[in-house]
Amino acid sequence: MAESGEMLTRRTFAIAGFGAGITGGFTGCGGHNRATGFSGYAFIANQDGGAIAAVDLEVFAVARHIRVDGSPTAVLANPRSTRVYALTPENGSVHEIRADNLTFARKLQVASTALEMRLSPAGDALYVLCRKPRQLVRLAVDPLRIGWTLPLPDDPSGFDISPDGTSAAVSSGSGCSIAFVDLANRRSFPPLRTSGEIGLVRFQPFHGADRAQSDSRQLIAANLSQRMLSIFDVPTRRLEVNLPLAVRPDHLCFKSDGGQLFITGEGMDAVVAVYPYYTPQIRETVLAGHSPGAMAASTSPGYLFVANPKSGDVSILDIETSNVLAVTPVGTEPSCIVITPDDQYALVLNQTSGDMAVIRIPNVTRAATEQRRWKKGPLFMLIPIGSKPVSAAVVSI
Repeated sequence: MAESGEMLTRRTFAIAGFGAGITGGFTGCGGHNRATGFSGYAFIANQDGGAIAAVDLEVFAVARHIRVDGSPTAVLANPRSTRVYALTPENGSVHEIRADNLTFARKLQVASTALEMRLSPAGDALYVLCRKPRQLVRLAVDPLRIGWTLPLPDDPSGFDISPDGTSAAVSSGSGCSIAFVDLANRRSFPPLRTSGEIGLVRFQPFHGADRAQSDSRQLIAANLSQRMLSIFDVPTRRLEVNLPLAVRPDHLCFKSDGGQLFITGEGMDAVVAVYPYYTPQIRETVLAGHSPGAMAASTSPGYLFVANPKSGDVSILDIETSNVLAVTPVGTEPSCIVITPDDQYALVLNQTSGDMAVIRIPNVTRAATEQRRWKKGPLFMLIPIGSKPVSAAVVSI
């Protein structure tokens, strides 16, 4: 399928007789509750396969492999359009894909090499962080074109866009610095020098109903070398507090309402839960499998899914109680987890085995309600998707 690019539609499955087998799979683990799929596609970046796999989530099968020029490491979906964007860092290019008919639309080179990309909160622009030359590039998306470029003072390592769309923050690990960017006026402030190597930077998201006060005023920076979170006030660009951690902050994941931040990384087989607002403080540190890595949080119910790459499983925690509800074997080296918008499925990408594990979230809830412990966890399905899947985005149709 990857070589021919032939698209398998829902009608194709029905005619071929696959429908009965897939429907049977929808009973899930534990049996009596029949499930329905999600009306949409998961677009998955296969880094070593040079393609984006489009998985039909109604029938849980690959519908098409869409070839791109390069090795994609990230994929983003624009919820305000039918467009999906893939980044190939080694040639500094963004590739546009049409989600309505699963076809490649266009390619735009923005630099010699790039690092990552972010969609603007309004969905009207795409920001690309570039290494050669070191710059931040704003792309208009309708049609896809370069809007402006902004030189950066240090070699960048990561960035984020504020929830109100007015600011950006760019970290530099080698330069031990953070540069704040005024996006409206296209200017970068002098970089703030830090006491350690900065990795991820994240603006605090809007928190619950308190959206008026949560207007991108705080930035969280992961200080890798000193194993702490540094909290900055964005308007004044000043350090507010350093919060020491039991782990190196390699991975960050916010609760869906923004009220908690979860951290995993080298140093301990645990998840650190932090209350990031007002006076940031650590809630607790919870054991969560072997060498926990990437995470994703569902909204209702409030579960935290934690990938354990070395043991090939996912730990599922109840956010409210911090109890581990299940440990689910998923494949070799799980590295990315995405929750479908309806909170029905957790999609887990396994880099080494080249497949996507599907966990049906209601099965986890049922097991917890019936006070049962899963020996192997509520794995729903395993789908081969390509070589080294590393990033995914879900699109409703």
